[in-house]
Amino acid sequence: MAGSDPRTEEVVQPTSEADFGCPVEATLAVIGGKWKVPLLYHLLESTKRFNELERLLAGISHRTLARQLKELERDGIVHRRAYPEVPPRVEYSLTAHGRSLEPVLRTMDAWGRASTARQPPEA
Repeated sequence: MAGSDPRTEEVVQPTSEADFGCPVEATLAVIGGKWKVPLLYHLLESTKRFNELERLLAGISHRTLARQLKELERDGIVHRRAYPEVPPRVEYSLTAHGRSLEPVLRTMDAWGRASTARQPPEA
């Protein structure tokens, strides 16, 4: 929606296939947006700390990263583990449900590599 404030947009929780026009919409309700797919892609490799993710996702603000992680945690995709230490240490990893997105993310990776390596069509 043009002109809407992303900070106040309600995140749609997929509850059943009937809530969406197609199953792809249900997937995009959870992983859609500019930052979630790259974030999940980096978490495929290994558990990461907040600052490590912030460095890997050049251009993401601290606030946006925190919000995206919180949404993914709420949706059961990401696990947040806080250690009772000073200074605080928090690690993020994929849950089993989050890992189920691996084939999708790997396919997107392969498509992106092939697409960017492709020669532009001749006019």
